[in-house]
Amino acid sequence: MKEWGHVSDTQAFDVIIVGSGAAGGMAAHELAAAGLRVLMLEAGRDYDPGTETPMFNTQEAAPLRAAVTSDKKLGFYDATVGGGWAIPDEPYVRPDGTQADGTLPDSDRSFGWWRPRMLGGRTNHWGRVALRFGPYDFKPKTRDGLGFDWPIEYDDLAPWYDKAERLIGVTGLPHGIENAPDSPPGVQLPPPPPRAHEAVLTRAFEHLGMKVAAIRAAVLTRPLNGRAACLYATPCTSGCSSRSNFQSTTVLIPPARATGNLTVVCNAMVSRVDVDATGRATGVTYNDRETGSELSVTGRVVVLAAGTCSSVRILLNSRSDVFPNGIGNSRGLVGKYLMDSVEFSRSSQIPMLEKLPVLNDDGMFTPHIYVPWWLLQEQAEGQLGFPRGYHIEPRGGRRMPTTGVGGLVDSGSATYGDDLRAEVRRKFGTSITLIGEGEMIPNEDSFCELHATAKDKWGIPVLQFHWKWGDSEVQQAMHMQETFNKVFTLLGGAPDNSEFKMSPGGGAIHEVGGARMGTSPQDSVLDSYNRCWDVKNLFVMDGAAFASSPDKNPTLTILALAARSSARILELMKGGGL
Repeated sequence: MKEWGHVSDTQAFDVIIVGSGAAGGMAAHELAAAGLRVLMLEAGRDYDPGTETPMFNTQEAAPLRAAVTSDKKLGFYDATVGGGWAIPDEPYVRPDGTQADGTLPDSDRSFGWWRPRMLGGRTNHWGRVALRFGPYDFKPKTRDGLGFDWPIEYDDLAPWYDKAERLIGVTGLPHGIENAPDSPPGVQLPPPPPRAHEAVLTRAFEHLGMKVAAIRAAVLTRPLNGRAACLYATPCTSGCSSRSNFQSTTVLIPPARATGNLTVVCNAMVSRVDVDATGRATGVTYNDRETGSELSVTGRVVVLAAGTCSSVRILLNSRSDVFPNGIGNSRGLVGKYLMDSVEFSRSSQIPMLEKLPVLNDDGMFTPHIYVPWWLLQEQAEGQLGFPRGYHIEPRGGRRMPTTGVGGLVDSGSATYGDDLRAEVRRKFGTSITLIGEGEMIPNEDSFCELHATAKDKWGIPVLQFHWKWGDSEVQQAMHMQETFNKVFTLLGGAPDNSEFKMSPGGGAIHEVGGARMGTSPQDSVLDSYNRCWDVKNLFVMDGAAFASSPDKNPTLTILALAARSSARILELMKGGGL
């Protein structure tokens, strides 16, 4: 077993953290710095971006020209080293009763579960778009009568957003846009300027009444906390050896380890939270993925931060005489109301971008601009036919070419030689993709549960997923298509009238919910500090705690909630509440 430090079944810890991504990394960073003895258990292997990131490599240097393969689902240079839509020995069951085969299902009634299986989790390969939830996002039911309100308000989390942004580094500018909160002065890093295609897009967006904002991205544009500014050399999803973007493995875990209070054990598959006869958590039980042996460790507090569905699975599998249906599940709410982002994209070739002069236009991996949801008032007045909104992230520009540039030429063209090269140069950088990230309203038909018979390699029951987009999400995605085509047409491009189809659940890899926080144990699993109502020394800090899934990417909010929850643990420990 790969481990930093030593752990035995007789060693006791103040806090056991299951998972090492955004939530687990933040909890370790805060609790170890406060002097607590912390054990972090990671289901995947150890990972060091400093030595494993292929910085400055272009795709022609990769095997198969960096093509997607069965073991590299997002391309050869993607930072994921051991995960994907399916993992050997760790099955899950889709809504149709079949087990995952490693591909994202081509059905809007199905669900694909992406698991990274590496130290740092998804923070190693996420897109780095870091948006704050707004005041409306915490009280959606109050606003339109649908879904659930959070037990906290924006003002409760705002100081923790500040803390997270100061720590990891997030770009942005104050724009004063409704429900897209600005950060206080001095918190944000300066954003990079718009690129040529983004300047063109901005004119079209503004013509349609949309306010364009500088991107809020977890990428350094100036040195911060001993980390270098971004060189704009490597896609963020490949990892970052210079520590210029946010990854738990470079920003949170190293300083926590430097305190001497953090022990990290990798390849540790946690199966359950252990409890005593009074229902108090005493630790966790896990399997060593390499040897198969089962081990138990003890701690005063247990933090689940394994990722939304993994934490839900652990809760459901934590059956005992005290909790026969699993921890937190006395009212059958664990696993319910699973959500994902409504992700929809369309592309078009824009002739006015042809024959631009050669520029160093790579910039950030993220877009340099985005469009926050701009129709809040029209929506509130019932003019749109769907109750929740989306933001737009544009992709395009003249970045380092990939091996897919052949797609710029019609496959039926007989052009070759110098004419072919001229055609590619003319069209390179002229294709724009608009991506919508929208809010999903929780529904009764989207949930996960333990399968009656299927188990993993270690004999642990696995999850079966159930999924359905509501009519609100379908109407929202159709609005995205209509809006994107308006933008393309304004810029002289052809509308993308590909067959309309909803993506499968899990496709955005933004799944949240399943153990939501609330104001009462009668209608929620956790309290407003991510503390389990039924087990007072158990906290769930990842996306499982979300009461809703706003149109903003979830990582920054997970970080802020984990920092807030960690402070609560320290407060309770100091006061004897744990």
